[in-house]
Amino acid sequence: MTITILAFGIARDLFGDRTIKLDLKGGETVAEVMSLLKDRYEGLKQLKSVVLAVNEDYVEDDYQIKSGDELAIIPPVSGG
Repeated sequence: MTITILAFGIARDLFGDRTIKLDLKGGETVAEVMSLLKDRYEGLKQLKSVVLAVNEDYVEDDYQIKSGDELAIIPPVSGG
């Protein structure tokens, strides 16, 4: 199955694009997808925290991804 990853902030810089497609076996949780992404994009490991949303709803790490889902990776925002 294929899902779309939406990247914001520094995550977009790490991916080199705002969106990427990711092929999965099926049945993966958000935490498992993040682990796969951290293996592919080493810079993600440097982010201490990110907020995750699937189809515009915030989700916990144990949320099970479905085919066609959009997973948004939202790093913390800093500034004044």
